[in-house]
Amino acid sequence: MPWSRDEIAARAARELPPHAVVNLGIGIPTLISNHVDPSSGVIFHSENGLLGMGPFPTEDEVDAKIINAGKQTVTIIPGGATFDSALSFAMIRGGHVDVAVLGAMQVSAHGDLANWMVPGKKVAGIGGAMDLATGARRVLATMTHRDRKGRSKLVPACTLPLTAARCVDLVITDLGVFAVDAQAGEFVLVEAATGVSVDEIRAATQAPLRS
Repeated sequence: MPWSRDEIAARAARELPPHAVVNLGIGIPTLISNHVDPSSGVIFHSENGLLGMGPFPTEDEVDAKIINAGKQTVTIIPGGATFDSALSFAMIRGGHVDVAVLGAMQVSAHGDLANWMVPGKKVAGIGGAMDLATGARRVLATMTHRDRKGRSKLVPACTLPLTAARCVDLVITDLGVFAVDAQAGEFVLVEAATGVSVDEIRAATQAPLRS
């Protein structure tokens, strides 16, 4: 059975090394903080100027002034800090973010990422994702395997405007976990979701896939 959004987030949480500085993008990535053991030492960074982002608040903890990049209210762990966007992006561009977990609309077999232009909808712009995709030491993409029309999001080449080229290292979808072999131009199946067969994954994947 395909993983739920929360299960995708839980699986992505297992990819975060202890004491890493991790940026969580909008969508599925925001759920990851709820699946990380506080004792791991993982520190969450939000591009709007927050280091030490905690889980989503309870009703009694909500503070409208403490938000993540997606404008959702969050908490701050003891020792956390807030700062301006200039310092936040200096951290990103300076290579001080160990892992960025981003949502995606398409990922190509060469690791190209498309995650900002929604076809047929007005969008504000590419935002900070382009900096995270190129500035983080490792990039994970979390998404459903297919779009609402049933089309594969793992593609030979992106047809949507790129956020960044050859930046994605690992993709986690509702069907499984896939490493990107950019040199070979293919995805490598690392793990299938519970109850999902390799044949089902191949049928849902447009890009070359090695299992």
